[in-house]
Formats: sequence, C-alpha cells, structure tokens
Amino acid sequence: MAAEIVRRSLKASNFSLLRTLTSFQTRSFSNLAESVEPESDAPSSSFTFSENSGDGDSNSQRKSAIDDNIFIKGPKKASSSTEAESVTMPMSFMTGSIVGKRFYQKVTTREAEDGNGWSVMLDYRTLKTPSKRPLKCPTLALAKAIAAEWEYQEADGIRPFTMPLMKLSCTALERVPLTRHKIIEYLMKKFPQDLVFCRAPGDNDLTSGVLERQVEKIDPLLNWVESEFGFKPTVHTSFFGGKQDDGLVSAIGSVLKKTDDCELATIDAIASAAHSLVIALGIFRGRLGIEEAIELIRLEEDLQVDNWGLVEGGHDVDIADLRVQIASAVVFLGLTRRV
Repeated sequence: MAAEIVRRSLKASNFSLLRTLTSFQTRSFSNLAESVEPESDAPSSSFTFSENSGDGDSNSQRKSAIDDNIFIKGPKKASSSTEAESVTMPMSFMTGSIVGKRFYQKVTTREAEDGNGWSVMLDYRTLKTPSKRPLKCPTLALAKAIAAEWEYQEADGIRPFTMPLMKLSCTALERVPLTRHKIIEYLMKKFPQDLVFCRAPGDNDLTSGVLERQVEKIDPLLNWVESEFGFKPTVHTSFFGGKQDDGLVSAIGSVLKKTDDCELATIDAIASAAHSLVIALGIFRGRLGIEEAIELIRLEEDLQVDNWGLVEGGHDVDIADLRVQIASAVVFLGLTRRV
C-alpha cells in the first residue's frame, strides 16, 4: 500500500514538472505574439535573426538563446507608433534545425526603399539577414525565388535546409564582404589537393578501372584548364596533393579576386561540395553543366556502387544532397546576373 502511494506521488510530481517546463517553453512566444497584432495601417516592419528574443533581463535572454521558438517583438510602450516592429528568429536558422511554426500568411516582393535591389516581404515584415541588415537581392528574379522558398514552408515548421537560395544570399551579403581575403586564401590553399588532380595508381588491379575512367572523364576538363589559363595541370597519386605550376596558381587566384560577392559565394559553395575548385570554375565559366559536374565528383564512388551495389538511405541520400548543393548554387549564380 505504501509503495503504491509513493508511486502515485512520483507520477503526479513528474506530470507537474513536465507541465511547468512546457508552459515555460511556450510562454515567451504566446505573450510576445499578442503584443504585435498588426493594424491595417501598420508601418513596414522587419524580419531578423538573433540569439535572443529582444527586451527583458539577462536571464530571460540566456534562456531564449537556446530556445528554437520564433519570437515576435513589438515596439516598446514608450516609443512612438511609427517605430517598426520585427520578428526575431534564433541563430539555429543557419544550422538546419526546424525553427518554429510558420507565422506569416503571404509572401511578396517589392523594390527596396532606397531603390537599390529588391526585398522579400513576409506579410508586412521585411526579410533581413542574420545581422539584421535588409536582405537586398540584386535582381527581381532572385527575390521571387527566395520568396518562393518561404511561401512553400509548411505550417508546422520552418525548415531552413529547404531554402538554399536564402542561405547563399545571406552568405554573399554578409560573409563574403567581410572575409573575402580569407575565402580566397583557403580556396587556393586547397587547390593543390583538388579532386581532379588526384589519380588512382595504374599498377593495381583494384584501381586500374578507376584510372581508366578518370582519364576518360577528367582529362578533357584538364585540357580545358590548360587552354583557358595557359598552364598544364599536374596530376598525382598522393592524397596530400602535389605542386602546381606557379603560373597556374597565379591565374586561378586572379580569377577569384575579380569576382563579385555573389560569384565568389557561388564558387566557394560549389568547391566545398565538390572538393574541387577546378570543377567550381568549370561551372562558373560555363564549361560544365550540373549533371556533368556531379558525374565527375562521384566518379570513384559510382564505380564502387556499380561493383558492390547501392546502399539505400546512404548513397541515394548523398546523391540527392549533392545535387541540391550544386544545382542551387548554379541557379543562384544565374539569378544574380542582370540581363
């Protein structure tokens, strides 16, 4: 009898604790959401990303920093009615987590207030970058594409990993201008270890087939590099790379330095996914298409799949993810170019 009473007491305590924690997690959103009911003549407001929910003591800010809820913040009571309202999202937006339920009804585009670029509107709110800068797209086509990414978000949650154009735009607007030198330096540091320069040994029965396929598929790209930049690339069998002609290195570096922010963001994204700056430049210069690039990137792995079979939930997912990364970067590059 005593054991039964203890068991019921613990069960009731756990339920009360769970209810308390649940109410704490939702209190911030529900209270803040009530404060920003838009009026018909509401001014232009902002959509931003940050690590805290705005006003409040430091303790509540620390708690909201680890919370994935969306916080809607209105103007302070003492401020004028013309102060812009904003929607604040956690930095987990950029990490791929589901960051909260869809809080907007309509997505539109409009010309930026200063006439320089195009903005995306979530209801009456202006979309902003993680550092709270207005997201100004260089072309209307890119703005409409980003608007479509937001439009197709489900009601049960916003999924950042389904918005690659939004991510690339934020990278081009914020990361590239501040770290351009470091991005180029890192790309050139990895250049000697480029995927297309590495060859399988030809004196081994296990790798001879790989070498034949590399010669067939990759050599035409290397010939293009020679004709495009005036220097013949050197191939090697070491995973640690090999030295390339100084003239080729200088020519590649010169191309990167002449790119604008959107172009460099595209090249960096493709090179990261492909493990190859040459493939990225091939796409950038129009030498390679999306499927051609994917075939070169997956050449060795596809040979293994042909010999041993495809692992469902492994190889197929990798292929789909690679196709999204390459295709979205190519689409982004095309949409940023003014016709």
